[in-house]
Amino acid sequence: MRWLRIPFWLVLLIASIIVAPIIVAQNVNYQQDPTWRVPLEAAQKDNPLANQPELAAGGKKLFIRICIECHGRSGEGVKRNAADLQLPTVQKQSDGALFWKISNGNPDRGMPSFSRLPELQRWQIVLHLRTLKPAGSSQ
Repeated sequence: MRWLRIPFWLVLLIASIIVAPIIVAQNVNYQQDPTWRVPLEAAQKDNPLANQPELAAGGKKLFIRICIECHGRSGEGVKRNAADLQLPTVQKQSDGALFWKISNGNPDRGMPSFSRLPELQRWQIVLHLRTLKPAGSSQ
């Protein structure tokens, strides 16, 4: 078998084309808004759907319909100031905190309130958010 001699620069170019979208897609500059504080009572609220993870599929459909414009399909945060929902700083928040943030929005960062959605649909979105993992993550 004869070995192909591929120039190193071509290998780098191909690798860059494959890896660049993964690196560029994630909102690496995202900084959590320190003034966007969830009331303690809201943060302590339990997700009534927590024992029904199969409902996350409905949350994904809602997320795709209303959230991907800013947060991207994988939650990576594609618009300026949009949270990268995969980051530990987001994922470590309680279900109640995420629900409150979805319900109230953050006008200072351009996130609208989604309180018009039925409550159970907002909880389904929270279930979906829990499924988001960084690209290449084994979690």
